[in-house]
Amino acid sequence: MEKGEGFLSSMVELLLGVDVGTSGVKALLVDRGGTVVASGHAELDLHTPRPLWSEQDPEDWWQAACRSVREALDQVDGLVVGVGLTGQMHGSVFLGAGGNVIRPAILWNDQRTEAECREIEQRVPRLVEITCNPALTGFTAPKILWLRNHEPDNYRRVKTVLLPKDYIRYRLTGQYFSEVSDASGTSLLDVPARRWSEEILGQLEIPADWMPPLGEGPEPTTKVTNDDWGVPIGTPVVGGGGDQAAGAVGVGSIQEGVVSTAIGTSGVVFSALDSPSVDPQLSAHTFCHAVPGKWHVMGVMLSAAGSLRWFRDTFCPGESYDSIAQMGATVPAGAEGLFFLPYLSGERSPHKNPNARAVFFGATLAHTKAHFARAVFEGVAYGLRDSYELLKGMGIAITEARATGGGARSDFWLQVLSDVTNAPHVRVNVDEGPSYGAALLAGVGIGWWPSVEEACRACIVLGNRIEPDAGNVASYEKGYQQFQALYTDLLPQFRTDR
Repeated sequence: MEKGEGFLSSMVELLLGVDVGTSGVKALLVDRGGTVVASGHAELDLHTPRPLWSEQDPEDWWQAACRSVREALDQVDGLVVGVGLTGQMHGSVFLGAGGNVIRPAILWNDQRTEAECREIEQRVPRLVEITCNPALTGFTAPKILWLRNHEPDNYRRVKTVLLPKDYIRYRLTGQYFSEVSDASGTSLLDVPARRWSEEILGQLEIPADWMPPLGEGPEPTTKVTNDDWGVPIGTPVVGGGGDQAAGAVGVGSIQEGVVSTAIGTSGVVFSALDSPSVDPQLSAHTFCHAVPGKWHVMGVMLSAAGSLRWFRDTFCPGESYDSIAQMGATVPAGAEGLFFLPYLSGERSPHKNPNARAVFFGATLAHTKAHFARAVFEGVAYGLRDSYELLKGMGIAITEARATGGGARSDFWLQVLSDVTNAPHVRVNVDEGPSYGAALLAGVGIGWWPSVEEACRACIVLGNRIEPDAGNVASYEKGYQQFQALYTDLLPQFRTDR
């Protein structure tokens, strides 16, 4: 049969979830039973034109999205009936007249805006009350001020500011739109009220019409008008979510205490909240969830699996992540006194320090490459435990930890994390995190399920459970105390005036 109308009507209906990540774009096709039937992936390059800067070209996101979606669609005879978008948060896409990109996007792990963060805190006395967070270098508002302070010619050309996934929405639909979970990381959103803050925009002298309209995660927002993906014109596109909120939907972390631990380029420990609650130390972030009427709190470390990628590229070129894990597994817990502080891009939670630096500490003649490998896995686990402690300090009773992200595919790394946190970690049936969550949000938006909660109940099944090794827990407890002390001792050396 030719692929005409009769063919299309007989096709299986599918949801499309697209995740605009830092290292690549992932596309996922999901059927009505919640089964992943096809996927596509296209890699992205990260540009660091100066130390601690991090940029990407939005055109690269679009081209990678086109490749990944078409790769997925080529694997199955299906009809996409709903699209959900997710992606890296905080990145600033500056658009001029006609929607043209003015300069490369400044990303979530860029650290150039420390002075602008202080400027925001001085100019907006009620910042934390309104946004539930301090101003942080990765957030969007400091980047807008940085553009004004350092690239005034570009600033004068700005007509619209979008987040990464919403730039893809614009290219796909021709419309500017965002949603509240992603917008929570801009320092411009009234997080309890789930709307742009006129007060902050006014005090920072940022034109309100630069910000796109807002909706909720499963809310139909726009429709496909561009056929570059091979998705039918007119297909509904829902709000979607920031990568962490969508990823939490993808593992069912939609109830308080059911924690999602994401080991991606960054590392995130995430719990849903029934109402907005702020970390007294202001080290964890409180944002709107992609679930309507819900919020979430998360601790974020900037270099989780990114630390392992750096270690591989620098010291083990050509080796697989699995082989590095196997090498690390030959060394006892604690790496015989060798520590790694994973602050390759500064750190966010709990230290809020863009000047923090990565450190190997404790090396002796007895240490081998295998020890250094294990120290990297353990250092990231210690960094994630910092965020566990922040959530506990907010009174959140952690009942279960669900692991996601590329690092969660490693039995060795999950065992180390379970031992360091003394908490079991569970995988779920679909280890696709944000893109899967975005697809479920699309399904709710087009009526396949009546709510996000029902979608998660219908589609998410718990898998294998990795329990802590009692023999390692005590050793790691001592190691964690030393890990914390090392940061404190080295803090004076992280000053930028040296």
